Amino acid sequence: DLHKPIDKRIYKGTQPTCHDFNQFTAAADTIALLVGFSAGQVQYLDLVKKDTSKLFNEERLIDKTKVTFVKWLPETERLFLASHASGHLYLYDAEQPCGAAAPQYNLLTQGEGFSVFACKSKTPRNPLLKWAVGEGALNEFAFSPDGRSLACVSQDGCLRVFHFDSMLLQGMMKSYFGGLLCVCWSPDGRYVVTGGEDDLVTVWSFAEGRVVARGHGHKSWVNAVAFDPFTGAAQAPQPPELSGGEEEDEPPDPLVRRSPAVTYRFGSAGQDTQFCLWDLTEDVLYPRPSLSRARTLTGSGDSGVPVPGLPRSLSRSNSLPQPAGTGSARGPPPDVPPAFSVGRFATLTLQERKGPSGSEKEHKRYHSLGNISRSGEKPPGGAGSRGRLDTAKVLGTALCPRIHEVPLLEPLVCKKIAHERLTVLLFLEDCIVTACQEGLICTWA
Repeated sequence: DLHKPIDKRIYKGTQPTCHDFNQFTAAADTIALLVGFSAGQVQYLDLVKKDTSKLFNEERLIDKTKVTFVKWLPETERLFLASHASGHLYLYDAEQPCGAAAPQYNLLTQGEGFSVFACKSKTPRNPLLKWAVGEGALNEFAFSPDGRSLACVSQDGCLRVFHFDSMLLQGMMKSYFGGLLCVCWSPDGRYVVTGGEDDLVTVWSFAEGRVVARGHGHKSWVNAVAFDPFTGAAQAPQPPELSGGEEEDEPPDPLVRRSPAVTYRFGSAGQDTQFCLWDLTEDVLYPRPSLSRARTLTGSGDSGVPVPGLPRSLSRSNSLPQPAGTGSARGPPPDVPPAFSVGRFATLTLQERKGPSGSEKEHKRYHSLGNISRSGEKPPGGAGSRGRLDTAKVLGTALCPRIHEVPLLEPLVCKKIAHERLTVLLFLEDCIVTACQEGLICTWA
């Protein structure tokens, strides 16, 4: 009944900033809800069992900054994650208490731009784990559909994808500029879409570890992105196979080529009050390699190191190399694809990773990662540091291709649907739900 709320609460001195229902345990007799607050606390409520409220980080001993996002772990009854404006991510058990003193931590593991700590304690207590990710606020995170991987977006403009259980970095991407504000996975777990302060939506391939497209349609920051699981192909397409060399040389017959089928559809909502719908089609995901284009790119950079052709260099450098001594001897967990083993990261030398560029001048202006390592400086984000990636240094590399190096999508629909900035976007089977800072929740046919 939309005229009568099930529950209504007014908070003084702190505002709710985010919330999440536990879909896994939800039933007629229990609806578990988490609410994060601007002062750092997280409240657990059950909307059916009214007397089961709990408050975590009540004394703000764990973190004093605003809770930016809160989420139950997929298919678990008790575990949840809360991210903060401090750049920290905490794992809580809803059944465990928080200690009476500030927690002490032991370092468990660290890697490129992140560290993970466990709580020192004789008895189990919250937080179970603390992740320090990137630099600046951790704005949002999302679990992959299989629940194994965690994608985080931070104010430092980086998307980082972790294998959650083994705490290994699986891939990384950098925004064109500014922070990344929102992130979501495609329903099949192949692609991650982010939005942020560069006014762009960026599509990143998890399997290939590279940016496959950017979408330009918003005139301000992108606050929310979401895939529509109810449209498009039910089965993800397989990349077209190229047979021999003769197929590449022959120009495709324009009459034979069918229009590409809609493969994925996603939406974005921005601070410009615009709602955009995007189609991600096969011709964008699997472009036909043009031989002449690859040849022009294979010039040599300012250092005499040959720049590999675009498709090859982008597909193989799926992350920054791991700094030495961060567990490169440890193999990947059995269910991580072998391409993401830490050992492979360690063997990627910085010199190899020269991004393709249009001209020599651009190379000198934006030092690529190769130049940094040759000048004797430390590579960004060395062991233990939560180093910031300088956009100027990664621009034109696989971490952040230039605008002309990846397909630029145009929105299928772009519509002003609010008077205040949009903050929420959800796809349901029969409608699309949006919310804006005016306090309106709208459903769209």
